[in-house]
Amino acid sequence: MESATTNNSSNKLDTNRVFLYFGTFTFLLGIVNPVNYFTDISTSFMLKDQLHASAEQISTFRLLTLLPVYLAFIFGLVRDRWNPLGLRDRGLLLIFGPLTAIIFFWLAVQKVTLVNLYIGVMLVVLSTRLIVAAYQGLISLVGQEKLMSGRLATVWNAVYYVPIAFSSWLAGVATVSLTPKVTFTALAILSLAVGLLGFWKPREVFAGAYDRPEAKTLDLWTDVKRLLKHKAIYAPVLIMFLWNFAPGSQTPLQFYLTNTLHASPAAYANFNAIFTISFLPTFFVYGYLCTRYPLKKLLFWGTVIAVPQLVPLLFVHSALGAELLAIPIGLMGGIATAAYYDLAMRSCPPGLQGTLMLMVDGVYFLCQRGSDVLGSAIYDSSPKYGFTYCVIAITIIYALIIPALKLAPKHITSTRDGEKNKEYEAERDAELGIAP
Repeated sequence: MESATTNNSSNKLDTNRVFLYFGTFTFLLGIVNPVNYFTDISTSFMLKDQLHASAEQISTFRLLTLLPVYLAFIFGLVRDRWNPLGLRDRGLLLIFGPLTAIIFFWLAVQKVTLVNLYIGVMLVVLSTRLIVAAYQGLISLVGQEKLMSGRLATVWNAVYYVPIAFSSWLAGVATVSLTPKVTFTALAILSLAVGLLGFWKPREVFAGAYDRPEAKTLDLWTDVKRLLKHKAIYAPVLIMFLWNFAPGSQTPLQFYLTNTLHASPAAYANFNAIFTISFLPTFFVYGYLCTRYPLKKLLFWGTVIAVPQLVPLLFVHSALGAELLAIPIGLMGGIATAAYYDLAMRSCPPGLQGTLMLMVDGVYFLCQRGSDVLGSAIYDSSPKYGFTYCVIAITIIYALIIPALKLAPKHITSTRDGEKNKEYEAERDAELGIAP
């Protein structure tokens, strides 16, 4: 009995150390990643207020500066096969953390022009793709190896949303009170902190992580064929496409609040901050439920709850009303978001975690930016009803996720977090040519 108790305590401690490592990594990446609120909102208001750009011009800037993200699977494939400095993912941090800082420092000393913002933000996006690849590939690998993809999906989302919410609020403050030089300098310093993570090597995360079957790769062409033949990859990619194709939730909402409702720039940032932080309670609910119910049930019910998520936006008539409604809007999306990332992590082919997760990441942002351009066009089409049309379109698109869930292979979604999956193990070994 004493031995069993000791083992349980040791396992819990090991799990907590895994959570600590990925929690720290997630927090820093949530602020530094240029596709998130701090850089995105700050640069959008530089364009709007200093360069007097239109809604369509801003949404186009957001779309084009993320071109490297749309092809992010290439960076994921590089991560899966490259071993920089002989340190794998840690080597990527040691190289690209400082490089990102240098680019932010360059932006800090440049004059704010459309060309400089395009060049600087594009370079930062390029540099951070391999940091993101290291993070997403490693967390998915550990999730598969330790049978904790659901709990790590909870850590990923719960911790990631805290700095995003904070940076959204901070972006509102920066827009009003800080110069671009100070904003970009702060981002440079935080990028250096991400680079320092490359020196941290907890055994609970790294011990034998790259030696197990889940991390095994073959030659490049064989790996590409394995990826395309791996049926499980298509469900998370399609679902992430639908979940993030939300025309109206970005630039049109920004203009609706600041122009139609005459709110301050901080109101849009505050809405995003409240909306983001409101996901947290249901993320933690998912962390509890995923060890008790199979993923299939959580995917279905999480999606049912999330379909009408943005309908409350139809009742926004003031900045205060928008900020209050951001709470239920966020709560309705938490379980679905965590479940979709859990599905993606479980669906990764052996040794290609970075490739699939960056495919999902690329689709995520392509849809965000592409739908933002469409939403801006819909919004501009009718001064009176444009925003209402956007919300209706979002709700219809979300409803399409329910039939898309059927694409997920049953053996991927049939188990609880922490439960062994013999069908998955057999498929993994067959794919790698490992004898039973």
